[in-house]
Amino acid sequence: MSRKFDLICLGRAAVDLYGQQIGGRLEDMQTFAKYLGGSSANLAAGTARLGVRSSMLTRVGDEQMGRFVREALAKEGVDTSHVATDPDRLTGLVVLGIDGHSYPHIFFRERCADMGLSVGDFDQAYIASSNAISVTGTHLSTPSTRAAVEQAFKWARASGTRTILDIDYRPVLWKLTSAGEGESRFIASDQVTAVLQSLLPLCDLVVGTEEEIQIAGGSPDVLTAVRAIRALTPAPIVVKRGAAGCTVIADAVPASLDRAENVPGFPVEVLNVLGAGDAFLSGFLYGWLSGKSLGDSGRLGNACGALVVSRHGCTPAMPSRIELDEFLSRAATIRRPDLDDRLEHIHHATTVRRSRDELYVLAFDHRRQLEQLADESGAPRAAIAKFKNLIATAVEKISRTMHERERLGIIVDSRHGTAVLNRFSGTGMWIGRPIEVPGSRPVAFDPSSNTALNLATWPAGHVIKCLAFYHPDDPIELRLAQEQQLRELYLNAHSLDRDLLLEIICSGGGRAVDDQTMTRAIKRLYNLGLRPAWWKLEPQSPASWRNITEVIAERDPWCNGVLMLGLDAPEATLQKAFEDVAGIELCRGFAVGRSIFNHAARAWFAGTMSDEAAIDDIANRYQRLIASWREARAGRNVTSSSRASA
Repeated sequence: MSRKFDLICLGRAAVDLYGQQIGGRLEDMQTFAKYLGGSSANLAAGTARLGVRSSMLTRVGDEQMGRFVREALAKEGVDTSHVATDPDRLTGLVVLGIDGHSYPHIFFRERCADMGLSVGDFDQAYIASSNAISVTGTHLSTPSTRAAVEQAFKWARASGTRTILDIDYRPVLWKLTSAGEGESRFIASDQVTAVLQSLLPLCDLVVGTEEEIQIAGGSPDVLTAVRAIRALTPAPIVVKRGAAGCTVIADAVPASLDRAENVPGFPVEVLNVLGAGDAFLSGFLYGWLSGKSLGDSGRLGNACGALVVSRHGCTPAMPSRIELDEFLSRAATIRRPDLDDRLEHIHHATTVRRSRDELYVLAFDHRRQLEQLADESGAPRAAIAKFKNLIATAVEKISRTMHERERLGIIVDSRHGTAVLNRFSGTGMWIGRPIEVPGSRPVAFDPSSNTALNLATWPAGHVIKCLAFYHPDDPIELRLAQEQQLRELYLNAHSLDRDLLLEIICSGGGRAVDDQTMTRAIKRLYNLGLRPAWWKLEPQSPASWRNITEVIAERDPWCNGVLMLGLDAPEATLQKAFEDVAGIELCRGFAVGRSIFNHAARAWFAGTMSDEAAIDDIANRYQRLIASWREARAGRNVTSSSRASA
């Protein structure tokens, strides 16, 4: 436990392009989803999601796909200090499809970056910094990568680092088939068997499917192959057997596999077998590295495999530790994990949501108000886009003074703020983007139809923001119309793996509001199955905040939290609101607009304030509000909620 890492994953790291038309031929695919891929990268991400301190040892290309692989690993919590950039090779790509019960895939790995790995990419100190190292058999397929694997294992032996061989046999990657036969899983080869067997004496754990055990043991009979492996290593041998589970041979090889320790699998309906083996090994190593028995580790591996075969993709389908525990507690009743509402929500909340700490968001998605202001001032509406660029410049000015730039954020529309959206993409700042028609009640979307198709064109990092003027005592027709729209939006966001910020305003409709109103509204929306990543709420009384905190903690303990909106309130009013909520951990920041930019907007559109003065005025007000929030938080002990972490 004193070592820096639990596991180093040496091997394949690539990009998976998964066909999205399930049941169609790969030839007929129209769209593809891009995921992190490669067996070793899958393992690094899968173990990291389970709490293992994982590090990746590989190479990527000096191009966009290589940067994607590195960033995707880092987002999963994987150490990328030894993900080298190869100046000459491209990052590997795999194109995959789900064609009924067939899973065609094509490897684009000719001189790919991860196969450029060499001994010079690491040293003994790095290997010694981990409790274990896992390699894939693919990296034994060329002399240079084989030399790197052998050196890593020798240093591991010298350092007390446990060694794991994931046989990972793909005949196409050993050039035993044509390039288009990536789905082929077994071709007998004396050469491959000899190479694998040369490494077996250095192994502390050997893992493979029945076909992979056959190639490593050099026999078409699994039991005979196991005996051949045992003759070369005393390491436990784990045979992955798909739906049947796994077989663990820890010591002497029994007369038949039925007499070995067989750990049953979990009966679930299969959508996609690709990635299941990596998921199994992730779960198995999570158990094994934490000191669990081989049998218990096998059960964890089987559970992870069962979850992944029910989903699209490899790495994105890997479960979090919270999700794994939930599945194991109810596994007997779950045949379709992908259709289990609670399990799917936990998966989304703990692996897809982009969690944040505190956020200080400047909201300037105002369309109707700025259009009215421009009209009243006699300014062309085209000037609104220019003003929003001035606001963006003010945010950038503040960002240069912030040590935690990622805590800054904006909410801006595409009607007048497209240039700002483009400008802020890739900055690391939080970006929200409205979907609602301004002032609509019942809420309407822009565009009014094909909402999901429109959202699919947004950059993945843009948070969907939706404002609804919603009161739990609204007339039934109005309430049902609003709820139908909001539920449709939530389902679209969920299917696209996008975060949703739901802004609820109960006041202003002429109906009474008390300490229970917002709580009742939120509870009603939870009852309908809506679980947004963020809530954006009006300032509340201390009693109302307590009620809100309780219902969110009960209904969605993985919620990112609440952002407080401003409603053009004066700074002194907002400061009091910040003090009222300072002890509530679940309120994680603010999303304020007109309170910050309204003074400058009126003067600028009237022609009495310059661009530079407007920027300075907005930046100063924004900075004061951030300081006010921080002072309020610093002066109170934050009350911890039952909010869980992934």
